[in-house]
Amino acid sequence: MTGDTTASAVLTRGFWRDNPVFVQVLGMCPVLAVTNTVENSLVMGLATSFVLVASAIIVSLTRRVIPRQVRIASYILIIATFVTMADYIIQAVSLEIHRALGAFISLIVVNCIILGRAEAFSSRNPVFKSVLDAVGMGIGFTFAIVALGTIRELLGSGTWMGWDVLGPSFEPWVIMVLPGGAFFVLGLLLFLVNVIGERR
Repeated sequence: MTGDTTASAVLTRGFWRDNPVFVQVLGMCPVLAVTNTVENSLVMGLATSFVLVASAIIVSLTRRVIPRQVRIASYILIIATFVTMADYIIQAVSLEIHRALGAFISLIVVNCIILGRAEAFSSRNPVFKSVLDAVGMGIGFTFAIVALGTIRELLGSGTWMGWDVLGPSFEPWVIMVLPGGAFFVLGLLLFLVNVIGERR
């Protein structure tokens, strides 16, 4: 952990300065796989944020109890519990979205954003700061994948959240709903973030 450790800094750094996608380039599997629509992106972002916050609370509360030798295995077990809960909640709310996200919901367990924050922050800080850190990282992750989802859905389908935005005359860019489009849009956004960061 670097820089200011005030509550506001801990909360906001995940959104821009240490954004898990645009700066740390973590969690690329769901970023590239499920961002073909805004709806999928938003649900994945919210599910990941839920797991981030819930696991941060438990890891922080048990940081003095869990032996160092088994901490990683313990963190994975904690994370897997909340991923299972998120999986069941999504399945109960919308079977269509659950099918669209498929195995990528379960892969939240091995998302290095969550395990990394548990190891680097929650295991070393009190609950309040751990929650702030998790919320900030969750917001940053959700913002990033919704941005990708917005660009890909607009250009790939001419829609946003299923609503027709660009009209019937728009010719969809099929590449945008394919994996190649995800790499292209991610590369473009990483470039823009780096340019803005250098100017700041």
